Amino acid sequence: MNYPVWFLPETGGGFLIALISILHVFVSHFAVGGGLYLIYAEKKGLKENSQPILDFTKKHARFFLLITMVFGSISGVGIWFIIALVNPAATSLLIHNFVFGWAAEWVFFTVEIAAAFVYYYMFGRMDSKTHLKVGWLYFVAAWMSLLLINGIIGVMLTPGSWPENMDFWAGFSNPSFFPSLVFRTFIALMIAACYGYLSASFTADRDVRIAMTRFSAKWALVTLLIAIISGLWYLSILPGQAHGLVMGKSPTIAAVLPWGAGGVLSLLLIMLAAGIIRPGLNLKPVACLAMVSALLVMGGFEWTREAARRPYVINEVMYSNSILKKDVNELNQTGYLRSALWVQNNEVSEDNLVEAGQELFVHQCYSCHTVGGRNNDIVRATSSMSYRALVSYIRKIHEVRYFMPPFVGTEQESRALAVYIAGGLHGKDVQKPQQGAGTMAKGEALFEENCSSCHSAEDLAGAFEGLQQNEIVEMLGTLDEISDEMEPFAGSEEEQDQLSGYLVSLNEEEKQQEVIDGKEVFNAHCTMCHGVSDMKRRTVNLERQDLFTMLGKLDQLQKAMPPFRGTAQEREALADFLDSNNQGGQ
Repeated sequence: MNYPVWFLPETGGGFLIALISILHVFVSHFAVGGGLYLIYAEKKGLKENSQPILDFTKKHARFFLLITMVFGSISGVGIWFIIALVNPAATSLLIHNFVFGWAAEWVFFTVEIAAAFVYYYMFGRMDSKTHLKVGWLYFVAAWMSLLLINGIIGVMLTPGSWPENMDFWAGFSNPSFFPSLVFRTFIALMIAACYGYLSASFTADRDVRIAMTRFSAKWALVTLLIAIISGLWYLSILPGQAHGLVMGKSPTIAAVLPWGAGGVLSLLLIMLAAGIIRPGLNLKPVACLAMVSALLVMGGFEWTREAARRPYVINEVMYSNSILKKDVNELNQTGYLRSALWVQNNEVSEDNLVEAGQELFVHQCYSCHTVGGRNNDIVRATSSMSYRALVSYIRKIHEVRYFMPPFVGTEQESRALAVYIAGGLHGKDVQKPQQGAGTMAKGEALFEENCSSCHSAEDLAGAFEGLQQNEIVEMLGTLDEISDEMEPFAGSEEEQDQLSGYLVSLNEEEKQQEVIDGKEVFNAHCTMCHGVSDMKRRTVNLERQDLFTMLGKLDQLQKAMPPFRGTAQEREALADFLDSNNQGGQ
């Protein structure tokens, strides 16, 4: 609100932050754990009186220096650059509140750089005892940098009492400080082992390659197992809403977690099979696969941690669109545009609804949504929603989807945003429709305002088939029991009667029977996540009735899957198609 927005409609700033930060974090954690790996690799060479192992350690130290000091430093600057462009408000708040912490971290980083250069360039030129002390100096400085940054960024997810007084130590020693520090320390050591495993695959001396492969694999397995345990500790202290998002209520997290879990499993198998049991299998492609697996683990964690903060960028303090939580009530009264510094339309009128709505979108929605892009495309997300549905949805967006910030502004401003999305992006009619006087017309209007953001009338007809109106009224009051993503209908008794009457009417007219193609139903509802052959592998042991039953409880089988929203006839056809597919049919 107090800063201009760097608007990249199809890309989104969040994607750029993720791209730069995940790669940087993967290298910066190597910079921490790699220091300890070098110390113990050198000690191994000295203990075994093996010059080839010492030569390997020196070559690995050169690789370590190039990766961490060149790519790590450049990408670190890149993070500061991109976060200052994408979310300058949060960046400024964290800098001003934790300036002492950042200053201390930069001091340790300076020591870290100096020690790294001395360690490499004096390898073999000073006595081993002194040289190892330099290595320990490097590791302690690097770990202290990790400790300081961990305390500062931890407050973004688990602020504890910090929002009450903005006290430095209250924020720094936030509830996730210790579990996050332990987790990151062992993740750093695991990543260092993977880099060592990679270096070993490039070693020509077979004896050294096998020795350092096994050394790295043991290191990776132990540290990964401890990281998993500390990760569960980290998860257990998350506040209720964040914990719920991680456990499946966030579609963003649900989409990424399987990749992270796959990385863990792949890494365990590689290090066990091609590291300890058969170290000779540590070939360059295998080592590269181990690195990709480690990157998936690190990336999955960082993506999940970021998404678990939603709808905030700093939990309970600042929403992801840079609006402070404490300012919401005032802005709802005075108007967002009137208070924003970098907008052209400070007032909303009938003549500038689209222009004002676009500015509201850029300032309040663009932090998470792109326009026509691949990441949370607002055009795709709202394609089925009418203008009237959008007006109603925008007013209650935070209650319907907790991970989305509330719309902040006046009722006229929320209407302008709906006009921009419905009219400006979709070209739909944005005139308020004339509401009919009859009960059925009012029920249809209630359905559009309250239900159409997630459901179409055709989709729900099958769900209410055979139910009496009083049964539907009772169901409307317990929607949260059917799905925790729904809220009970909060209308008056008269509105409940009108809405339930409309829902009953969906099945009253006799519909023409038609042959439904199960394959077409599969294409419409399933192919976004599953292929035909993939589905066959998953359902090959299920009978036709089991398939039909499964389709009725998809969200119970996996939280990330929405319930099947087709009609009863489409469900029957889809079950027939899946059964035929299992039997080898087309």
